Amino acid sequence: MPETEPESEPWEYSLYIPNDVRAVTVSRRTLRLILTMHGLINLVDVAELLATELISNAVRHTKGPAALRVRWAAGVLRIGAWDADPEPPEPPGALEQLAELEEDGRGLALVRACADLWGWQPLSRHGNRGKYVWCELAT
Repeated sequence: MPETEPESEPWEYSLYIPNDVRAVTVSRRTLRLILTMHGLINLVDVAELLATELISNAVRHTKGPAALRVRWAAGVLRIGAWDADPEPPEPPGALEQLAELEEDGRGLALVRACADLWGWQPLSRHGNRGKYVWCELAT
């Protein structure tokens, strides 16, 4: 598929996933398709890495469902993962310590290193609590 110009109009997608390790692959492939169809091929590789880390954390560290949210607006791609655990994510280690970190703890260090901006916020809806961890990539 030839690369097209990124769309200037904002758009947003949400993919709700079960707590299943296979959901990480489904999320990654869905994100690749979304970005390709919107002409954002230059962001695919980094975006896939970031989404994989966010969704992996949501699936690995919680027992409930999760969701991948992808939003494009004003030249910024926001990738986020919602999960049912209201506890904040562990703070990421320094990039220089990445090789020394155990398998746990590398994900958010990679997100911090590769994204232009990242953060998290607690969420509450219909009496259910959780959190939303997100990162942004600018074109």
